[in-house]
Amino acid sequence: MFLWEESGTWLNQYALRLKTADAVFTVHYWGVNGHLTSNFLHKHSFFEICYVIDGKGTYLDDGKTYPIQKGTMFCSRPGITHYIQCDPEIAIVYVAFELDENGSAEQVRASFQALAETKTCVIQNADHLAAAELWRSMLRRSGDSPSLPESVLPQLAAMLLLSLPGVFCKPLQQADWKAPRRSSSALLKQAKLFITDNLSDDDLSLDKVAAQINLSPRHLSRLFSSGVYESYTDYVRKQRVRQAAELLRYSELSIKEIAERTGFGSVHYFARTFRALMHTTPARFRDNSRAHD
Repeated sequence: MFLWEESGTWLNQYALRLKTADAVFTVHYWGVNGHLTSNFLHKHSFFEICYVIDGKGTYLDDGKTYPIQKGTMFCSRPGITHYIQCDPEIAIVYVAFELDENGSAEQVRASFQALAETKTCVIQNADHLAAAELWRSMLRRSGDSPSLPESVLPQLAAMLLLSLPGVFCKPLQQADWKAPRRSSSALLKQAKLFITDNLSDDDLSLDKVAAQINLSPRHLSRLFSSGVYESYTDYVRKQRVRQAAELLRYSELSIKEIAERTGFGSVHYFARTFRALMHTTPARFRDNSRAHD
């Protein structure tokens, strides 16, 4: 399924210097080995994170031995002696890297400091984790499974590295985490887009739109009053007339068809509303627009 040698070449060509808005990484090397045999006791001055794709064996870290098998992810921390014993071989991917602290945000620096100090260096059954899925997505594939384009590889690689502290370190407690609130401008934009896309619905009520964007009708009404400086009803009515004017000017649809497409429900209501806002009838507006054009 995976092209081991090609994957290693690909990663080491395109994913060595990684930058995001909050972090800068130097990758020393990527390892992709479908037939790794045992190595010897050694240590690094940087992180080396490994993910077992297949096979089994043991991992010795700081004098303690852990079983490893398909789905195991383990972390060799800077300065810690370690080695891998395979039985008889394993398929494995790994990355050796360090964080550029001068170019990285304080929160990112803190997360990798925690990773360097963690006592949890081995995670079993990690195949379902986002880090494992990112890792597998970056490997070159054979047969009918297309590989990702090289242009997205640095982004995915950076996301993988940023996700690693969360694999081995205690996650943020739920009680300490608060979901960010959606801004009023973003909510109003979402509501206006939904209205624009659904003007043909003659029952485009405040309750319906509020439910669509998961707000209370009262909250949505306040957003229109403070953000558009008019009521929800007035806004929808003006949008219906605006779209009707476009159709009158640039389409061959009948006035009845335009009334239906813009959600007025009846020609009478359409004509009355259009005249109240545009100070002319739909037919006269169409004639004047075309004469002007």
